[in-house]
Amino acid sequence: MSDASAVAGLSFEKALAELETIVGHLERGDVPLEESIKIYERGEVLKKHCEALLKQAEAKVEKIRTGASGEAIGTEPLDVE
Repeated sequence: MSDASAVAGLSFEKALAELETIVGHLERGDVPLEESIKIYERGEVLKKHCEALLKQAEAKVEKIRTGASGEAIGTEPLDVE
């Protein structure tokens, strides 16, 4: 099983937690070179997965529209730019 397929089933929170762990190991510098390369590559896959999940979430987020009285009257896509 490739890293990409193994990561595909992870939730955003689990992928981010693993990515934070990898960053911590790399920042400490206590990992042998070969292992550093391996976990860096996994970190790249996790980062891409997290970015894709965030884009999906952004596409689903809606802004609540309110009327003159302040009551909700509907929703519209959130303008993220």
